[in-house]
Amino acid sequence: MTSTIELGEIVGGGPAMMNLAELLATRLLVQGNSGSGKSHLLRRLLEQTATLVQQAIIDPEGDFVSLAEVYSHLVIDAAEHTEAALQAAGERMRIHRASVVLNLEGLDADLQMRRAAAFLGGMFDVPRAHWYPVLVVVDEAQLFAPAAAGEVSDEARRSSLGALTNLMCRGRKRGLAGVIATQRLAKLAKNVAAEASNFLMGRTFLDIDMARAADLLGMERRQAEAFRDLQRGTFVALGPAVSRRPMTVRIGPVHTASRSAGPVLEPFAPPSELVADLILAPLPEPEMMMRPKRPVAPPAPDLITQLATHGAALAEAEPEADPVDPVERRRQIQAVLREVLTEDDGGFRPPASLYQDFLVRCRIAGFGREAMDMRAFRRALASARSGIDVEASETPEWQEAEAMASALPEDMQGVFLYLARAALVQSACPSDGAIARVYGTHSTGRARRILAWLEEQNAIVLRLDGAGRRRAAIIGLGWETLPGEPGL
Repeated sequence: MTSTIELGEIVGGGPAMMNLAELLATRLLVQGNSGSGKSHLLRRLLEQTATLVQQAIIDPEGDFVSLAEVYSHLVIDAAEHTEAALQAAGERMRIHRASVVLNLEGLDADLQMRRAAAFLGGMFDVPRAHWYPVLVVVDEAQLFAPAAAGEVSDEARRSSLGALTNLMCRGRKRGLAGVIATQRLAKLAKNVAAEASNFLMGRTFLDIDMARAADLLGMERRQAEAFRDLQRGTFVALGPAVSRRPMTVRIGPVHTASRSAGPVLEPFAPPSELVADLILAPLPEPEMMMRPKRPVAPPAPDLITQLATHGAALAEAEPEADPVDPVERRRQIQAVLREVLTEDDGGFRPPASLYQDFLVRCRIAGFGREAMDMRAFRRALASARSGIDVEASETPEWQEAEAMASALPEDMQGVFLYLARAALVQSACPSDGAIARVYGTHSTGRARRILAWLEEQNAIVLRLDGAGRRRAAIIGLGWETLPGEPGL
């Protein structure tokens, strides 16, 4: 089986070929203004590789659902499924090696980011036995990895940016080859764009985008003006999978059509009736009171709905459990949570993955399917990461510390409570390495930045003694740790 595909033709003569095996190892970045032919390029790439490699497409506008008619992709409408179901779908599509289009059309930006992050997280967290090659195409990547905060919530932005960063930075070893397309490089997070080694740069007009495109292609700044003159469907290509030197490529034809084709210019014929009577006619009284809702067609059956139906049947068949003392039940659930954290390197797994593992263990232990919702789980997870024992977590002092932590971002609560627990029991100030593990990273530099941020928020105070050993005091509680070595 060949691993070479034809993108189109080189301007000046000859076919433009792409080495698929090299693409899977080195990733691809596509840039071009609206109307430059980005979606056409992605469709050509997907059609050429549909029979060669498994595909996952993050589709914010529903442009690529037509691939399912020809190439048997499974179309998942993200509006009809929860984040937990989409994460499970991301895992299963890799296990069963099915190509998938995640259709995010109709969702607002916040929900698009959350559900795309859940799906990508599921793909990323599958066991090593299922690390098969997957071409992961993300259209309009600046929506999911923005360079600056926008109107979406901080939690949605962090989860989406983290998922796309994982795809581009750590996905190669897991078989995930990221292909990201963006209208503007300046709006795309730099750490995401920097991980691509192959580039296809289309028409763009803004100076900042032309300058960044020229830098990525190794061109001189004076050559950047050439991006304004590119025709629709023409791109400058560079990278180990396409060419070692910049070359101009005209993308070839495609066999499927987008649902959202551009406007077609037709002769304009104004209405013959009075326009005011047509547009400003009063509404009938029933229509003003209540507009009928359009009937919603039932979703097509797929793996997700089958599993949900099966799970509901199992829930109905489960006998009612005997009443349990609420305090004892809470302690048992906390014990299950600590098991999840201590097994299989749980401290470095994302909360969504830990939550799924936690729910499975709770069902095995007889606590039912709804032992704890995601919001309560995140609060309990932060407390469990601190290392506090079950008895101490019931005291008023610790509950006050948890109340203070609730005012912080969720990813910072575990570190704050970890320091609070050390101060409460009068142990040494945790090292940078220990703080990094609680946060879920191996970077001690990030741990130091987290401590600096907590100090800026007036949550803690750090001070060094004469020997350079660090103490941490919790503002408002009057607790302070013993001296500890910061660099271990």
